[in-house]
Amino acid sequence: MLIGISGNICSGKSEVAKYLTLQGFTRLRIRRPKELGHALSPEPSSDLVFETVEALIEFVTVRWREDFVLTNLWDPQVLSALAKRPFFLHVHIDAPLLLRYERYRAAVESHQSDNEVVINFEEFVHKSDTLLYEEPHQLAVVANRAVVILVNHFRTLKDLYLALYKLNLRDSTRLRPSWDSYFMHLANLAALRSNCMKRQVGCVLVRDKRVIATGYNGTPRGLMNCNEGGCPRCNSGNGSGIGLMTCLCLHAEENALLEAGRDRIAANGVLYCNTCPCLTCSIKIAQCGIKEVVYSQSYSMDEHSAKVLQAGGVILRQFIPPTNGVVL
Repeated sequence: MLIGISGNICSGKSEVAKYLTLQGFTRLRIRRPKELGHALSPEPSSDLVFETVEALIEFVTVRWREDFVLTNLWDPQVLSALAKRPFFLHVHIDAPLLLRYERYRAAVESHQSDNEVVINFEEFVHKSDTLLYEEPHQLAVVANRAVVILVNHFRTLKDLYLALYKLNLRDSTRLRPSWDSYFMHLANLAALRSNCMKRQVGCVLVRDKRVIATGYNGTPRGLMNCNEGGCPRCNSGNGSGIGLMTCLCLHAEENALLEAGRDRIAANGVLYCNTCPCLTCSIKIAQCGIKEVVYSQSYSMDEHSAKVLQAGGVILRQFIPPTNGVVL
């Protein structure tokens, strides 16, 4: 795999790259004009340097089974070229501004020479903002497209390395989702269509790794949408589990089961839902012959649902995906 690291001044990019090299990664670098200011952490001479992103991609493509880390990802166009490849993972490193300035001062003072002067905090902020928002860098655009954003607020390398160990950037499902991850993503996408005022739930019915039906919660066909006032119970503001008998909304699981029908589900159907089914849906799931239910988020009736599904011979398990997005 190829991990591309982006990050602002003194966020910890080099230390993350160093950690990955200890895990067997080879460092790569694209040659570019010298950044604003002084290089506080000179790139190791052992880096493999490429003149263009195309040359780097050609090199890695034929060696895609090996592990590489790109330590100076800063250009949105370079990122776009890399993002097309199935072996590429973009990781952005951030850190609190004051902490980055402390690291900057320590780095300059430890490498001080006649032509190196510590800039003040205001100048440091200006330099950081220039890298974030002004061409040719536009680091903010690059950061927004990262799969993982690690906030490096750690005061010691030991703590940073421990966080990286737990994060497990080598997890291959970040590059190519597992079947569980794939179908749960589809369930989350279905949930975005929900019109229920209580919560957004999405469901996908699968047989032999093929989607046979999807569903999301909301009022039945022909009735006013819940988020437009169609269900008085959901719009009342009552807590979870209150007044369920007066609710007009169909659950995501119900919609998917109704769409598929028992004959299409057969004996090997798997139901993916972004929220654990409620007790009522669990009864219907067992009746339809579903062999397994995979859910992501817990619900207030999990224990009751688990008992019903177990009695009905249905496997229930929670899917926990690798941590992506902002990691503190």
